[in-house]
Amino acid sequence: MTDTTDNQSNKKDRKSGSPGVLKIMQSMLAGALGVQSDKRREEDFSSHSPWPYIIAGILFTAVFVGGLILVVQAVIASQ
Repeated sequence: MTDTTDNQSNKKDRKSGSPGVLKIMQSMLAGALGVQSDKRREEDFSSHSPWPYIIAGILFTAVFVGGLILVVQAVIASQ
């Protein structure tokens, strides 16, 4: 009986703990596209630390800008 109680509390701890990489990526991409649900946004803001989201946002922005630069250079070079 205590094993099931321990398992349930461990699942709750994992849910309330820091978000996983996949969840951070999904939230960041949904936020960037403007399609994030209120429920997900509330979950993101209720996490303990904003640093994973800040780091993911900076990395996404760097990759996005780098991709735009490459596309523009490729278009300019083809003319």
